[in-house]
Amino acid sequence: MDGRCRLVEGVVHVLLALVGAALILAWSVTKLVRRDRRRAPGGPDARRIEARATRGLRDARRQAHAYHHFNDVNGVSALRDRD
Repeated sequence: MDGRCRLVEGVVHVLLALVGAALILAWSVTKLVRRDRRRAPGGPDARRIEARATRGLRDARRQAHAYHHFNDVNGVSALRDRD
């Protein structure tokens, strides 16, 4: 009987851990959803500004990547990688 009691005790501990993890996950998802809903709905100007900012960030990242490859020894290693 003692073995059964320990088994039930172990199962209870696992279930409590799962319930705790589920509660933490639900809390964090709720927090993110509330934060997203609080954002003001963007009009056409806001969407245009956000699109330009995103495009600018993408271009800057692409340019930094290119500089990284072509900045060493006249770009020999970058050209070698392309062959």
